[in-house]
Amino acid sequence: MGADTANVLSDPGAHPVIAHRGNSAHYPENTAPAFDSALALGVDALEFDVRISRDGVVVVIHDPTLDRTTNGTGAVESLGFAELQTFDVGARFTRDGGRTFPFRGSGLRILSLEELLLRYETIPLLIEVKIAAAVDETRRLIERHGCEDRVLMDSTALDAVRPFRGTALSTGASFRDVVALLPWCIAGRCPTALSYSALCIPPWYNGFPVPVRRLAQVARSRDIPTHVWTINDPAEARTLWQSGINGIITDDPEPMLKVRRELFSTDDRAGRSGRHNDL
Repeated sequence: MGADTANVLSDPGAHPVIAHRGNSAHYPENTAPAFDSALALGVDALEFDVRISRDGVVVVIHDPTLDRTTNGTGAVESLGFAELQTFDVGARFTRDGGRTFPFRGSGLRILSLEELLLRYETIPLLIEVKIAAAVDETRRLIERHGCEDRVLMDSTALDAVRPFRGTALSTGASFRDVVALLPWCIAGRCPTALSYSALCIPPWYNGFPVPVRRLAQVARSRDIPTHVWTINDPAEARTLWQSGINGIITDDPEPMLKVRRELFSTDDRAGRSGRHNDL
């Protein structure tokens, strides 16, 4: 299926800088300060993760447990939303290897998806659905808030992204979708159609290299953009953009925005330009 060019995340002519869990190199991930900071820098889209609480509230958190990012412990899905909000999301964030914790006790709490949709009413959103149990309520909230034209639903798990296909929502490729694309890369051929609107892929997956450029070449033949995560080295971002990659998903947006300004003569802040080298 072709890209919906109204959405920078599925626009094959754009070169977006996408803030991975917000400006998460400098602020606690998946929090309002991280997202606000990224937008103030000029990013084109926010990436974040959703799971679901015991009482059916879609929450913005990456891990299945609270242990890494909060002062709590235990599985997210085992706790109700009110209980989840008692934990401090700034408690463990440090920029200096644990010498200081600048956001500890600052009042940061786990966001609900609805809170985020209300806070960022016009911003393109790359939403990674971590588990299939969160699909139905996530879709209901997106439709309720009229966000269909500015989201890209993504997941490595096919059962968490497939339910969005055939709807008004753009979707990314699951891990299984990416694996299915590999034989086309090897054969140097292109499929007649693809069932998703974008590839969101890493250079490495579980210790194995991912042929990012070759996958992007196949996808581009069907007007499907490729966004690569998680890129924090400006030199690597430069190389990827020069080789035809569309989006850079990053923890540290400011240097990526600088590289993009150097590379592309842009018509808008998403870096739309036809200028790139062949893969």
